Amino acid sequence: MKKLAVKKNAQCMACLECVRACSTAFYKEFHQDYSCIQIVAGKAGGAKPMTCIQCGKCMKVCEHGAITQNPKTGVYMVNKKLCVGCGKCVEACPMKVMVLKEGSAASKCIACGICAKACPMEVLEIVEK
Repeated sequence: MKKLAVKKNAQCMACLECVRACSTAFYKEFHQDYSCIQIVAGKAGGAKPMTCIQCGKCMKVCEHGAITQNPKTGVYMVNKKLCVGCGKCVEACPMKVMVLKEGSAASKCIACGICAKACPMEVLEIVEK
């Protein structure tokens, strides 16, 4: 399974370049609420990136079949044509990284790596699990 991960012992400086890259890729604007990666306060201070763990809880609650798992990569993806924007997937996400912009379909991390490439500290990586 392909997914975005935080490298062990990597130090995030909360520059938000990953957030900028993600929200710009999905919505053509920089807005923290429209990013599928979030930066939160870490337990020992500092910053911690929150990423999609590809758990599938979003798919299980979608009553419209708009979220499916790619059989090759294992990544859960939203079919924008089938999504009605109800927000149940956003509520179900344990990592709080599903996005629902008013008037749009939901979006989530598809492990594309745009955020990892944008990170100046090289904190993020795409891994095969």
